[in-house]
Amino acid sequence: MTLNKHHCCSNFIFLLLTLLSQFYSVESELQLNYYAESCPNAEEIIKQQVIKLYNKHGNTAVSWVRNLFHDCMVKSCDASLLLRRVKGMESEQESDRSFGMRNFKYINTIKEAVEKECPMTVSCADIVALSARDGILMLGGPRIEMRSGRKDSKQSYLTEVQNAIPNHNDTIDLVLARFQSIGIDTPGTVALLGAHSVGRVHCVNLVHRLYPTVDPTLDPEHAEYLKRRCPTPDPDPKAVLYSRNDLETPMILDNMFYKNLLKHKGLLMVDQQLTSHPLTSPLVEKMAADNGYFHDQFARAVLLLSENNPLNEDQGEIRKDCRYVNLV
Repeated sequence: MTLNKHHCCSNFIFLLLTLLSQFYSVESELQLNYYAESCPNAEEIIKQQVIKLYNKHGNTAVSWVRNLFHDCMVKSCDASLLLRRVKGMESEQESDRSFGMRNFKYINTIKEAVEKECPMTVSCADIVALSARDGILMLGGPRIEMRSGRKDSKQSYLTEVQNAIPNHNDTIDLVLARFQSIGIDTPGTVALLGAHSVGRVHCVNLVHRLYPTVDPTLDPEHAEYLKRRCPTPDPDPKAVLYSRNDLETPMILDNMFYKNLLKHKGLLMVDQQLTSHPLTSPLVEKMAADNGYFHDQFARAVLLLSENNPLNEDQGEIRKDCRYVNLV
C-alpha cells in the first residue's frame, strides 16, 4: 500500500514537472531582440511602418492596441484574429465582440514591408504585438520592452471569442475573473480598461444607457451631449455614429479616462462600474490622481497580455500572408 502511494506521488510529481518544463520552454522562446540575427531590422521596419501609417491614419494606433487585446485574450497571442473566412475556417472578426474593429488591411502592409527584408521570418503574431507597443508610444503612452518570438496559429477560434472577451455591459466581477484567468491582477485590469482613453464608442454600444431613460449613473449634461451624437435608440450598425471616449485628449493615452469616470462621464457600462466596485474604486481614484502610476500599471499589464500562452515551433508557423494559414 505504501509503495503504491509513493508510486502515485512520484507519477504526479513527474507529470507536474513535465507540464512546467513545457510551459517554461515556450515562455523562454520569447526574448528581447529575438530577430537580432535572423532579421536585424525587423523591429525598426515595424516601427517605421507604424509611424508612417499613424501620420496618414491616426486611428491605426488605436487599432493596434485593440488588436493586441482581441488576439491575446482568445487562447493565445497567435494572430488568430487576423485570419479571414475561407473554406473550412471561420473568422474571429465575425464575432459581435469584434464590432467596430478596422484597419486589419494595414497589418498586411506592415507584413509586406517585413517580408521584403526577411521572407518567412517574422510572425504575424509578433507584428500584432510590436505594432501595439509602437502604437502605444505614438498615443503618448509608456515605452514597453516587449519580447518576441511568437508563432502564428493554424486555426481561428470564433467559438471561443464570446467567452474570452468581456462585453461592454458585463459585470466588473466577470471582467476581473476573465483577466485573472490569464494572469492579470486587478490593478492591471483597471489599467488595461484605461485604453478606452483613446478611440471611440459606437452608438450601438451606448444607446441602452440613454433610451428610453438616461442611466442615473451618467452625468445629465453629458447624457444630453451623447443624445446629440446618438439621436435614436436603434442606430444603424453600419452607420458611423459614435462618441469619443475622451473629449479633452481623445488621442492621448492618459489618465483623463479615470477623471471622466469620477465625473460620471464613462461611456460604457463596464467602465463606469469601476467607480462603484470596492476592489476597483480606489484604483480609479489613484490612477486619476497619478498618470505615472496608470502608465506603470498599463505597461506591466500589456506585457503580461502580450505573452499569454505563446505557441512553440510545433504548434504554430510563420505565415506568409497574415490573412491565411500557409498552404502545406
